Amino acid sequence: MPISLEERYARQVLFPPIGTAGQQRLAAARVAIVGCGATGSVVASLLVRAGAGVVRLIDRDYVEPGNLHRQLLFDEADAEQALPKAVAAGRRLASANRAVQVEPVVTDLVAGNIHGLLAGFHLFMDGTDNFETRYLINDYAVQQGIPWIYCGAVGSSGTTMNIRPGQNACLSCIWPEPPSGGLETCDTAGILNSAAAAIASIGATEALKLLTGCEGEMRGTVLSLDLWTGQRAEVRVARAPSCRTCGQRDFRHLQPALRTPVTLCGRNSVQVHERNQELDLMEIETRLRPHGSVRRNEFVLKFCRESYEITLFRDGRAVIKGTTDHGVARSLYARYIGC
Repeated sequence: MPISLEERYARQVLFPPIGTAGQQRLAAARVAIVGCGATGSVVASLLVRAGAGVVRLIDRDYVEPGNLHRQLLFDEADAEQALPKAVAAGRRLASANRAVQVEPVVTDLVAGNIHGLLAGFHLFMDGTDNFETRYLINDYAVQQGIPWIYCGAVGSSGTTMNIRPGQNACLSCIWPEPPSGGLETCDTAGILNSAAAAIASIGATEALKLLTGCEGEMRGTVLSLDLWTGQRAEVRVARAPSCRTCGQRDFRHLQPALRTPVTLCGRNSVQVHERNQELDLMEIETRLRPHGSVRRNEFVLKFCRESYEITLFRDGRAVIKGTTDHGVARSLYARYIGC
C-alpha cells in the first residue's frame, strides 16, 4: 500500500513551529540545490525526506570511490559505474519519497544557463566546493531577490550563512573578492564526514524555517563550527552600503564568458568545456578504442591512456585526471575529443 502523507510526516507535523500549515507550505516549495557532494547530498536528503515539493539537483561531477566516505547518497555501484552525481542522487531520493518531484540536472552551473536552471525556485542551497560558483549564485539571488544558503566544510570545520537579499549581508559584503592565499581545501586538509553532515544539517534546518513560514527564526549570522575541537564562532555581519552586488547592483558574475578550465577540489584533475553541443558518446567510444581503455554508460564515457583519464559528459564537458595544468588538459581534450 502507498504511504499516506499523514503517516509519512506525522512526527514532523507534531513539531509546533511546523504543524499542518507549515507542512502544506513545504509541499508547495521549490528548492534548487547546486552541488550534490558532501554537503549537498545531506541537504538534498533532508529536504526531500521532509517533503519539499520540488527539489532540483544540479551537479557537474560523477561519483568516485573517494566520495563514498562522506557523500551519503552514493554507494559502491555508483562509483563503479561513474554515474553522474545528480543522476545517482536523484534515483536514491526518488525511492525515498515519491511524493517529492526530484529533478536531476547533469551540468555545470554557469552564467549562460543560470537563468534557465534557477528561475521559478523559492530557495537556492549551496552544495558546491568553489567560490566561483558561489559568487555566481549570489549575483543571481540578489538580482532576483531570492534567498540562498551558503554551506561549506573542510577538515573538521564547517561554515554556513543565510543570505536574504535586502534583509542581511550577501556574500560580497563579507568577501568583496574571492578569498585567496592560504585557504585550506579538501585537497590539502581533507574532510571529516561528520563536519560536512553537521553544517549541511544546520543549513537544511534554516531552509525548513524559511519554507514553512518561520522566516523570523532564521539566523542573521555567519556560523562556524569545528567538530573536532568543539570551537564555535558566530558573527553578525551588517550589509555593506558599498557592496558591489547588493549595494551597487553590479552583477559581473552573470556576464556570459568563455568557460575557462577549472581545477577540481580534492583531485589531480581539471574540468574543461571546449564544446557546447550534445556529443554522440557511442561514436566517440568507437573512435577512441584503438587508443586506450574505454568504458561508457548512457551518461558518461571514461577513456584512459598512459597516466591520464578523461571522463566525458554528453554536453561536451570533460574531467581530465592526471594533471592540474590547464594547457595540458586542453591539449588532451583537443587530441582525443576534438575542438
